[in-house]
Amino acid sequence: MPLQNRVLPTGEIVTDPARGLFTGNRGILHTPDQRLGPRRWTHPHWLICTLTHPRGTYHGPMPDRRWTALFFLDEAVALAAGHRPCAECRRDAFTRFRAAWATAFGTLPRAPQIDARLHPVRVSRTRAQIRHQAAARDLPDGCFLLLQGRAHLLSGAHLLPFTPSGYGAPFDRPEGTVTVLTPRPTLAVLAAGYRPHLHPTATPTA
Repeated sequence: MPLQNRVLPTGEIVTDPARGLFTGNRGILHTPDQRLGPRRWTHPHWLICTLTHPRGTYHGPMPDRRWTALFFLDEAVALAAGHRPCAECRRDAFTRFRAAWATAFGTLPRAPQIDARLHPVRVSRTRAQIRHQAAARDLPDGCFLLLQGRAHLLSGAHLLPFTPSGYGAPFDRPEGTVTVLTPRPTLAVLAAGYRPHLHPTATPTA
């Protein structure tokens, strides 16, 4: 039976059989019987990891009591949920993310500095995702919007509706002010040139 370990762009952790392209963690969130407990994080280091560790071992789904494996459709989803690339198993991605961060904010950070900046803007004390408003025309590719109660990936001139197993047919980018799911610091990193790894169903757009 599928476990409750699939993370959505809205920050919810749900049960879904589709595994996705990436795993990651926020600490120990599950009980000994592999059920998700009430906590949604136990430390500020929210990572995006490869499904297979560089040493060749499979990470999850819930490998032990040292951490809880979470799963994401793709990297854009994980970024929207407040995660960042792992500096160990995704070193190249972390290096690119860090360089784009330096472009956006003027300093080249260490991983704990990135986490300290992201953590206050991920979720509230009530575990609700922190969202914000922005002009649609100013938003970078790779971020997520909430439109009519549904998460959508921004890709060029289009939006792609999210489902746990992939993206739906694209439609035109909206106008005006929209609700953004991706945290503000991560938006700046995307605007500075970081390109997340997307699911194959994120069809190329002009």
